[in-house]
Amino acid sequence: MLGKIIGIEENVILFKVNVELGKFENLINLLIVMEEPDKKFIGEITDIKDGVAYVNLLGEFINDKFVFGVIRKPSFGAAIKLVSKEKIPMILGVNNYRENKDLYIGESPIYNGVKIGVNVNDFFASHFAIFGSTGSGKSSSVARIFQNLFEKKKSIAYKSSIFIFDAYGEYHSAFDKLHDKVNEINFKTYTTNLNFSETEVLKVPLWLLGVDDIALLLGAEKHTQLPIIEKALKLVTIFGREEDLVLKHKNDIIARAILDILASGRPPAQIRDQVFSVLSYYKTKELNLETEIFQPGYVRPLRQCLLIDASGKIRDMELITNFMESFLNDDLELNLPDGSFPYTLKNLTDAFDFALISEGVLKSDKIFDESNILKVRLHSIVNSDYSVYFSYPEFITREKYVRDLLTAPNGRKAQIINFNINYIDDRLAKVITKIYSKLLFDYAKSLDERASFPVHIILEEAHRYVQNDTDNFLLGYNIFERITKEGRKYGVILGLISQRPSELSETTLSQCSNFLIFKMLHPKDVSYIKEMVPNITNEIVKRLRILQPGTCIAFGSAFKIPVLVRLEMPNPAPSSSSLDISKLWFVNKD
Repeated sequence: MLGKIIGIEENVILFKVNVELGKFENLINLLIVMEEPDKKFIGEITDIKDGVAYVNLLGEFINDKFVFGVIRKPSFGAAIKLVSKEKIPMILGVNNYRENKDLYIGESPIYNGVKIGVNVNDFFASHFAIFGSTGSGKSSSVARIFQNLFEKKKSIAYKSSIFIFDAYGEYHSAFDKLHDKVNEINFKTYTTNLNFSETEVLKVPLWLLGVDDIALLLGAEKHTQLPIIEKALKLVTIFGREEDLVLKHKNDIIARAILDILASGRPPAQIRDQVFSVLSYYKTKELNLETEIFQPGYVRPLRQCLLIDASGKIRDMELITNFMESFLNDDLELNLPDGSFPYTLKNLTDAFDFALISEGVLKSDKIFDESNILKVRLHSIVNSDYSVYFSYPEFITREKYVRDLLTAPNGRKAQIINFNINYIDDRLAKVITKIYSKLLFDYAKSLDERASFPVHIILEEAHRYVQNDTDNFLLGYNIFERITKEGRKYGVILGLISQRPSELSETTLSQCSNFLIFKMLHPKDVSYIKEMVPNITNEIVKRLRILQPGTCIAFGSAFKIPVLVRLEMPNPAPSSSSLDISKLWFVNKD
């Protein structure tokens, strides 16, 4: 017996230690059993002061099976012993390991040789988060976990689909050789580096994007901007097709805009200037300033009909009005694109230009300025290297595109798809991750058999992308929050990897079920974890500052109790090693 219970304070048991501590193994962090005739309570020794041990009560053995939590406390007469080593795996890890159902993630740093594992369903069927300061071992541990998963010899996770958004391009080296170890497993990389020819460049078919995606891409912030985006997408269904139909729509839009100007009641000089401005920028071969207007006996170009006479009026106002009305076509129908035909950034730019006047933005300087910002941003994309990421070489459906993402260069199923987004700025990287996450979520939702296509979206440096954005205000939802709230029933699981959890969306974080937390130093992050993460205890919080690199506290639905885990270094390792200043600074002196 180790001692006798002398006090119970809420969930803490105090017992007087009866063994000579100097001649005994270190008791701190060891598990003890408090035995009664019909009960076996389990606790962890967290501290010893003046010969009194403090024990955090964890659970009990029922029918030789560990159950987390207790209904009543142990009695003062309970016998206190160390938990036998053969029963430790029943509490800390996986008992009776099954290769097709369980996964080892590391070892216990407290109990030598005891492996810590999880049930695959309990961990990978729920959203999870991995936190830790720089240098704590996050990236290496993520690589090690997936290497353990895919290097199984008898049970191959062939149908898994892991999409990693790699903020620094770290993971290619960790997974590139998986196929050499396990023939059935394949790795695929897309890069944003336009100067690296050995890897396929990330390209999103523009026609698979909806109003919400374009709003994010162009940085829309106001509800008044959404109708312009929607109208542009409706127009692109025309502008990307046959010329005659495009011409009819363009003429109709220009004519309606000019009729609005003519009927505005503004001073004639202002009306003339606005009509000149519209027809100088928005014009067709049939409707422009040089278009000839026929009158009995003579013909004049449109520009001459806009002259102001001596009385200060546009004399041919009625003539121009009748001429514009001849271009109106009420039979023209517009629908949002459904992904069934391709269009280019040039088509979208043209459609955007005409959407601005089609929606009557010329009537309001404020609305015009708000909408024109989007046009300017679109033009900047078109005229930059970023246009390559939205220039898909051939038409492809959403279903085929998703299948192609999952097809390795050798034609086999790819289990890990890595998006190296290191070569684009944070704003575009956030948009890209949201576009792909929504694409995969919508695809999973469209399947006839719910959750038949499990997808894991892993976000490295998640605090850059999963934030409290204006999406909820503008669109009514944030895709990451929607995935964490609805994704499980469709088989879409989010994995957050971050060194700054305090910058993450509260809603998204609150939906995570499992956590691996490495060394955390920033007080704001530690405090945020304590407030936001469910089932976290003060004991866990105290340990976060002193964890060794590669060691984490793991807890959640996949773990019976919060447990310390030491993960092995991955082989090969990701390209995430720290800067070696001495190696770069010093040279040997001859």
